[in-house]
Amino acid sequence: MALLDGEVYEEYRHDLLNKYRLLLRTLSGKIAKDKTKSIRQAFDYAARAHEGTVRKSGEPYIFHPLAVAQIAAGELGLGATSVICALLHDVVEDTEITLDDIERKFGSKVSDIIGGLTKISVVFETVDADASIQAENFKKMLLTLGEDLRVILIKLCDRLHNMRTLGSVPDKTKLKIASETMFIYAPLAHRLGLNAIKTEMEDLALKYTDPVTYRFISDKISETKQSRQRYIREFIEPIRNELQHSGLEIKEIKGRPKSIFSIHRKMQQQDIPFEEVYDGFAIRIILQTDIYSEKADCWRAYSIITDKYRPHQGRLRDWISRPKNNGYSALHTTVLGPKGRWVEVQIRSKRMDDIAERGLAAHWRYKSEQGEKIISTPQDDAFDHWLNAVKDTLENNDLSAMDLVNEFKNTLLGEDIYVFTPKGDVKSMPMGSIALDFGFAIHTEVGLTTIGAKINNKLVPISKELKSGDIIEILTTSKPRATQQWLNIVKTGRAKTKIREFLRDERTKLAGRGKSIMERMFQKHEIPFTDKHIQLLNKHFGYPNSSEFFNAVAQGKIRMMKESLMAILEEKVYSDKTQTKKDKKKQQQIVFGEDYEMPYSLARCCNPLPGESIFGFVTVGDGVKIHRTTCPNAEKLMSQYGYRIIPATWQNLYNESFDANISVRGVDDVGIVSKITDIISRDLEVNMKSINIKANNDGTFGGTIEILVQNKDHLTELVSTIKKAHKYIEVERIESLNLN
Repeated sequence: MALLDGEVYEEYRHDLLNKYRLLLRTLSGKIAKDKTKSIRQAFDYAARAHEGTVRKSGEPYIFHPLAVAQIAAGELGLGATSVICALLHDVVEDTEITLDDIERKFGSKVSDIIGGLTKISVVFETVDADASIQAENFKKMLLTLGEDLRVILIKLCDRLHNMRTLGSVPDKTKLKIASETMFIYAPLAHRLGLNAIKTEMEDLALKYTDPVTYRFISDKISETKQSRQRYIREFIEPIRNELQHSGLEIKEIKGRPKSIFSIHRKMQQQDIPFEEVYDGFAIRIILQTDIYSEKADCWRAYSIITDKYRPHQGRLRDWISRPKNNGYSALHTTVLGPKGRWVEVQIRSKRMDDIAERGLAAHWRYKSEQGEKIISTPQDDAFDHWLNAVKDTLENNDLSAMDLVNEFKNTLLGEDIYVFTPKGDVKSMPMGSIALDFGFAIHTEVGLTTIGAKINNKLVPISKELKSGDIIEILTTSKPRATQQWLNIVKTGRAKTKIREFLRDERTKLAGRGKSIMERMFQKHEIPFTDKHIQLLNKHFGYPNSSEFFNAVAQGKIRMMKESLMAILEEKVYSDKTQTKKDKKKQQQIVFGEDYEMPYSLARCCNPLPGESIFGFVTVGDGVKIHRTTCPNAEKLMSQYGYRIIPATWQNLYNESFDANISVRGVDDVGIVSKITDIISRDLEVNMKSINIKANNDGTFGGTIEILVQNKDHLTELVSTIKKAHKYIEVERIESLNLN
C-alpha cells in the first residue's frame, strides 16, 4: 500500500507530507540511510493503523505521533530508534496491532520500548479495585529508567505535544491533563534535566489551570520586552569585548527571560507584584571549549565578568564541581549591572548548555560520540545515583499504587542534599529529610532505635531538618522506639517502609496477646469463645474488626468484669450509633455537566465563591466536594483521581453568603484596625465571622479576618476598598483558616 493512500488523508496530504519531510531533514546526516527506510515504514504503518481516527481538532490522528517524533528528533536530539517508537507509540494501545506484530515488523528493541510506553498510559487511571495492577504497571514503567530511558523520554515528548494541543479538548480534560502534568511529568522532566520541556510544560499547565494569571504575566512580559532587550545589550557589550580579548571562544551570549510559571511562583512565594520581580531575566554565556578545559575556562570567564561588574556576596553557585542531581552544570553569579540593577549571569560550556536543555538525552549523545575516549564527568555520578535510588524504591512491595506515585514524586523527583557521617562518609538525601531519615539511611536497626541526633556536634531532636554539609551522628538505645507518629514526620520512602513494617509486626504481636487474654477470660467464665461473641464486643466498643479490638485489650484499653461481659453477650446491650444527616433543602446553586443536579458541599480547603472556576470531586461517603480549579489540592486530585472529577458551574442565582478569608498587614497606625472593621461591617455591610489582628513589636500589624461574601466580585471589591484605606496596607485572599 502506498504511503498515505486512503480518502481520509486527502484533505491533509500536503501538510502531512511536509511535516514528514521536515522530520527527515531534522534527522539528515545523523542516521544511516537504512534507518530512513525503517522510519518511512513506521510512518506508513502508523498511518494505516490510525486511519479513520481523528483528534479533537479534526485532523487525522497520525499528526500526533508525527509531531511527537519531531519533538524527539528536533528538540531532544534522539535517534532513529526513538523516532520509530514515537511514530508507533499509540498503535498497540489504540488499535488492534499487538506487540508481537511490532516485534515481527521492527524488532525486539522497538517492541520493548512500545511496551513500556503502553504501560505508562495506564499509570494514572486509578481504580481502587485495580490498585495492585496499577502499582505493578507503575513499577514496570519506572524500571525502564534503568533499562531504556527512551521510554520515558518519548513519553515526555508525547505529553508535551498533548499540552501544546490542549485547547481543542473539553474543559474537564484540560484541567485533568494540566494538573497531571504539573504533578508528575514536569518534575520528571526536571529530574532528567530536560529544562526546555519542563519549562514549557509548566507554562502551559498554568495557562489552563489559571488562565487569568497566565495572560496577565504574559502581557507584562510583552510590554517590557523592548526595554529588557536594550538593557541586555547594554550589559553584554563590555564583557563580550573582554572575553574575546582573553582568548576564550564564545559560542553565544544571550539574555533569557524567566518563564511565566517561574515569575508566577516568585510573585506568590515573595508576595510581590510583577514590577518587583527584578531577576526576571538572566544573562547566559556559552563557551566553545572541549571537555578537558571547560571547567577552567568557565572560571576564567567568571573572573573577567566579576572584574567588570561587582559580584553579590553569597550568590555564587558552583554547579561545575558538583552538578545538580539532574546533571545540570554551570557557574551562577549575581552581579551589579548598569543602572544599579542586580543581574544573574550563567556561565557554561556548549556541552553543559546542551545537557541543561536536553538533560540525559544530550548526556547520552556526548557519551556515545566520545565512546571510551570521554573522561568521566560528575554528571555520570549524578545520574547513576538517582537511577539506583529509583531501583531501591521499587524493591518495596508494600507500597500501594498511589503511595508509589507519591513516593516517586516526593523523594525521587526533588533535589538532593549531601550530608556526612562522623567518619566523613558522604550520604545523599532528599531535600527536606530529617535526622530520623538519616538514621534509616544508615541501617534499619539504627533508625528504629533512634532517640536523638547530633548535627555539627549540637544535640537536636529527631525531627530536625538536614542541610547540605551537615555532619550527623545518630544517638540510639537498645530497644526499638518507632511509633505511629514517626510516619508523620519522616520524608524518605525507606524510612516510611521500615516503620510500617515494624508497626505491622508489633500490631500482629499485640493482637495475638489480646486474643489470648480474651480466650482465658471466656474460659474462666465458661462462655463459648465464638466469632459471633467477638463481633458483638467489636460493635459495643466501636472497633472495626477483631484485630483492632484485640490490640486494645492487649494495651489495657478495655477491661471487663464478668457482669459487664454477660450483659453485652446475653442481653446484646451494645451501642448501635446511627448518624442522622440534616436535610439540607436548599436551592441548587451548582450544576454538574449538562444541567445535572446532585448533592454537594463546598470544600473548606479553598472556599470557592460564585464566579470562580470550579470542579466537583466525588468523595467516598461524603458526596461531591466543590473545589476551585486553583485550589492547593486541585493538582493532586485531578492528576491522581481524574476519574472522580466532574465538571461544575455556578448558576446565576445566589441566595446565601459564602465563607472567605483575607489577611491584612501593614504599618501600624492609630485606629487602623477600627478603620478596617468599619469598612467591612458599616460601609460594605459585610458580616465578619472572626477577626484575629495584632500589633507587632516592629511597628507593623497583621492578622486574618473570616468574612461572608456573595461572590468573587464582592470579595474583590472588599479587598480593593480596604487597600485604599491606608497608604501602607496589604490585603489578600487566603485559604481556609480552619481545615479541620
